[in-house]
Amino acid sequence: MRRDRLFLAVTLTAVLSADLYLVLLPKLRGLGRGSGPFCPCGPVNLTLPRHGGLATPRLYNWSSVAPGGGAPPEPADRGSKLGRLFDHPLYNIQSPAPGPQETLLQEEDLVQHYRKKVSHWERHIKLYSKAAAISNITVTEHEVTFDPGASWLKFHLGINRYALYSREDAAVPQLLEDMQGMTVISADYTQDEKALKGACDCTQVVKPSGHHLKLALKMRNYAKAMFKPMRQQRDTETPEDVFYFVDFQRHNAEIAAFHLDRILDFRRVPPVAGRLVNITGEVFQVAHNEELRAVFFTSPANNSCFFAKCLYVCKTEYAVCGGPDLLEGSLSAYLPSLSIAPRISIPNPWIRSYTFTGREEWEVNPFYCDNIKKMYPYNSGDRLLNIIDMSIFDFLTSNMDRHHYEIFTKFGDEGFLLHLDNARGFGKHSLDEMSILAPLSQCCMIKRSTLLRLRLLARPEFRLSDVMRESLEGDSLRPILTEPHLSALDRRLQKVLRTVQRCVRRLGEDEVILKDFAESTRSPASAAESQVR
Repeated sequence: MRRDRLFLAVTLTAVLSADLYLVLLPKLRGLGRGSGPFCPCGPVNLTLPRHGGLATPRLYNWSSVAPGGGAPPEPADRGSKLGRLFDHPLYNIQSPAPGPQETLLQEEDLVQHYRKKVSHWERHIKLYSKAAAISNITVTEHEVTFDPGASWLKFHLGINRYALYSREDAAVPQLLEDMQGMTVISADYTQDEKALKGACDCTQVVKPSGHHLKLALKMRNYAKAMFKPMRQQRDTETPEDVFYFVDFQRHNAEIAAFHLDRILDFRRVPPVAGRLVNITGEVFQVAHNEELRAVFFTSPANNSCFFAKCLYVCKTEYAVCGGPDLLEGSLSAYLPSLSIAPRISIPNPWIRSYTFTGREEWEVNPFYCDNIKKMYPYNSGDRLLNIIDMSIFDFLTSNMDRHHYEIFTKFGDEGFLLHLDNARGFGKHSLDEMSILAPLSQCCMIKRSTLLRLRLLARPEFRLSDVMRESLEGDSLRPILTEPHLSALDRRLQKVLRTVQRCVRRLGEDEVILKDFAESTRSPASAAESQVR
């Protein structure tokens, strides 16, 4: 009997052990693993030390994250990343309400100014139409309608000393839509090209701005935009032996720069939209300038082409051609006329040597910024901090051609810098030109708001390349940037944050990170900061 009981007990123990091992234990392991692969390794993030409670960025170690150097895993995407980014408290910081002296233009003055311009335009068209009829020249005529409520006019009225447009400005998306589809009634050379009068010095290493292929297009509602045609394919990198000052100007770089500027919340680039332009019907046939009409020709492949009028590029091999008439290009909204909103152009303190062999002082003197800090207008106000913002923007786009910057004279020393002429960006996705960051690395200063937004864009749920890709999807010429260029944005962003990290370690937070916050419209700024870790 005892043997039977012992045998039964051993049998039950064996059955229970087998059930535990084969059934229950796998379920427990599955719960422990969750949905992803189990990894006993620790975190791979490099984290800045916390200074006085300031939220710090996570700097991903690009050599040790995902196989193949990819970005770290991210949470499942729930809706629009771009929308969530713009809903974040850091993008809802309330700027001070601009007073009359902080608003660029008053509506009554602006409308009166452009009504006079429209009257002048109508007289010009009548005279030209008569002359064209006598000369047997065919010109397409369109009716011009001046609308005081037009998107471009609202965009001009929204400019203040803080930015070109507010975050919630409905005129900007409407202006982008208008530029993509509105009827073109006139095409002409830009003012800088007219100033050259076709005479250029072929011995100059750096050519004047007017030699580039760009045109001023006027829309049916009197809006004006600068057209830069497509010069190279999106997947073409600038050759290594090409100097930055003779590089092509890329239409997609202008488009991408506007979207990046908006994502960084600078709002210092005028609205830019891509458009497929019929260069016969929308340029040649509405051109009232005989010099412009003279540079059009038909190629052996029966494509419509045109070239710049500057003498040393006045050759068919420098031309751009449609296929047969359609040509991609960027349309950049014009800023208000200089006669009503004057601007001045100022040399960038970190200007490059536009020669084959020369070097500027900042390239050889690591203490160059100490001298700049003592000079007007960089010895007070935000001018130097705005220069550093601009250098971060240029580094992300890989634009080495920032020789000048412009400001509106009305705002004086307190105005923001305009980020114009960005077409030489996005030329090399495989190269990160660290010298572009010289203002940041030498001065070791950055706005608190700029740094916190950069940190936010380094987080997987707001990754810069992802929100850029989503933003650029709204342009009619999508895709605007290739994937290597989008990945380069993430890589360069990490290098910006590491540069700040080195400055903080060397000088301390108080010397490097300068406060510039106003009140948030969504939640207190301190709460926003605490979310950026």
